[in-house]
Amino acid sequence: MLSLNADEVSALLDLEELIGALGPAMVALSAGRVSMPPRTAAQVQDKGLLGTMPAYLPGSHTLSCKLVTVFPGNAAAGLHTHQAVVMLFDADTGTPKAMLDGASITALRTAAGSALATRLLARPDASVLLVVGTGVQAASHARAVAGSRKLRELRIAGRDVKKAERIGRSLGDELGVSCRAYPIGAEAFRGADVVCATTHAQQPVVKGEWLAPGMHVNSVGLNPAGRELDEDAVRKARVFVESRAAALAPPPSGARDLAGATVHAEIGEVLTGTQEGRQSPQQITLYKSVGVAVQDAVAAQLVYDAALARSAGRQIRL
Repeated sequence: MLSLNADEVSALLDLEELIGALGPAMVALSAGRVSMPPRTAAQVQDKGLLGTMPAYLPGSHTLSCKLVTVFPGNAAAGLHTHQAVVMLFDADTGTPKAMLDGASITALRTAAGSALATRLLARPDASVLLVVGTGVQAASHARAVAGSRKLRELRIAGRDVKKAERIGRSLGDELGVSCRAYPIGAEAFRGADVVCATTHAQQPVVKGEWLAPGMHVNSVGLNPAGRELDEDAVRKARVFVESRAAALAPPPSGARDLAGATVHAEIGEVLTGTQEGRQSPQQITLYKSVGVAVQDAVAAQLVYDAALARSAGRQIRL
């Protein structure tokens, strides 16, 4: 069985290739051509959860399962709040064939999903990107979405403005774009075209009163005990998801943010044209992601194929 660590996964997974591969996978998911049972989670008292996310994609003959833990309290101890492993299996025999670091796959596939949604839903002239949050997803989203529109300004908003400044300087230099740091609030949103909310917030960090006509919002935070978006933000927007079944499932699997909301379309439906995306330049669009196993499977397969081509990783015996 092939084993690949976080550094190897990050080096092998090409972001543009991943964004391109997610499109057909989202179409197959919406068309019912993949096997993806509901995510299940074991609650660990009030500390966190262990989730399981299996999927089979007939188109690529990919069979995978991600095991992911979410322990919010880890942040105070300097540990990652999200940790994971993705297993790939031979779809003909069920034999385990690869074990990959799942945290790096999660960061990249989540950002790639938001980049795909941005390409489909944001205004063509969108040029100011606001990233809310200062964790791993914040950096991956800035990199991914920067390739979806020509940016003239990047903003990073966080509870810790000094941390936002540090991240902003690094990303601004890397992406070659002007970057400013803000506290989370109305000022950060003023004039933004695309917003990426990447937090584990208990209280909303995206409020309807801060949203202006024409904005596109990507929200990827999933906190079973909280919500990233307030009700007004959801009510004002045309809402898109990866999967209605996944997004509207009860917590901890689904998005508490969407309780009682109208989901207008899945991304796969927009790609095939069976549902409309943005309907006008003034419309507010919202992509609410809960993360689906199909995306992990696509990313893991790309990494595995690249590893075989480059003789990367190491073989281990169970």
